[in-house]
Amino acid sequence: MALTPIDNPPNPWHATTVEYLGEPPKARPEVFVDHSRRILSRNDSPDIPFRWSVNPYRGCMHACAYCYARPSHEYLGFGAGTDFDRKVVVKPDAPRLLEQAFSRPGWQGELVVFSGNTDCYQPLEATYGLTRACLEVCLAHRNPVGIITKSPLIERDVALLVALARDAWLTVTISVPFIDPVHARIVEPGVPPPARRLQAIERLAAAGVPVGVAVSPVIPGLSDSQVAPVLQAARDAGAQWAHHILVRLPGPVAPVFEGRIRQGFPQRADRIMKRIQETRGGRLNDPRFGHRMRGSGTYADAVSALFERAKRAAGFPAEAPRPPAQSPFRRPEAPEAQLSLAL
Repeated sequence: MALTPIDNPPNPWHATTVEYLGEPPKARPEVFVDHSRRILSRNDSPDIPFRWSVNPYRGCMHACAYCYARPSHEYLGFGAGTDFDRKVVVKPDAPRLLEQAFSRPGWQGELVVFSGNTDCYQPLEATYGLTRACLEVCLAHRNPVGIITKSPLIERDVALLVALARDAWLTVTISVPFIDPVHARIVEPGVPPPARRLQAIERLAAAGVPVGVAVSPVIPGLSDSQVAPVLQAARDAGAQWAHHILVRLPGPVAPVFEGRIRQGFPQRADRIMKRIQETRGGRLNDPRFGHRMRGSGTYADAVSALFERAKRAAGFPAEAPRPPAQSPFRRPEAPEAQLSLAL
């Protein structure tokens, strides 16, 4: 795939967006343009509860050490480490391609999830607005939408989200793996702190946007003790549902994660890595369907039980909302051609 580098990439940390983004990274990003001919990605995994996703960006400036999407950057000829954090690919044709996809006769208005791979509200969205433009396409077609993000930048689009919830179908899930800001800063250095993400939940809920929380990933030996405080804080902020995923470290994610853990938590690193192995049959990743999201074994079962107890104690319902059986999808009517004034 041919990628075109941008000589002077935009700086999303200007005055109008810095509130959403927090502190700028130590290194400015390199930005590349991807002219893919399709924007909808099909997911066939039985572990994922949706079939279609949209990813306007590849790579992610959030730089989360555990990100399962890191190996996908190697398909572009980049590395899964700092390249993933700093060499971000944008898809400027994403809104037009989504419009084309919705216009095909075979499209029936299935749920489309944003951030199936990398965060659709990562910092460059402040400049490019590709996620917003794609959501506007979804609204015009009344196509059901799910959004998963760590970024308070989503607040910028609250009016659009309200319209999607009213006229189509929408859920927003904010990811908050930690309550401790120091732990979050070490593992997720490019993401606003947990308190700011909880504030985003509160603001979305107050506006009437259906919003939940993902305590994802749970990192055994590090963040499992923070599950209950995160759930209670999210519920107090207005989150309407909650779920979790156990950390998984496929391929090149493992050395990136372990390096960050050993640097940030030198006294606890051995214990954390051992605990992860206990949930993955002695390895750092178990790719089997049915196991890769939840793990297996005594410790994995204990994490799941802990989450369920804390979820009930916080007052969350048992399940998250599901898209309607009958999609509200409608293709916009084409405008009537203007009558000629010629006689």
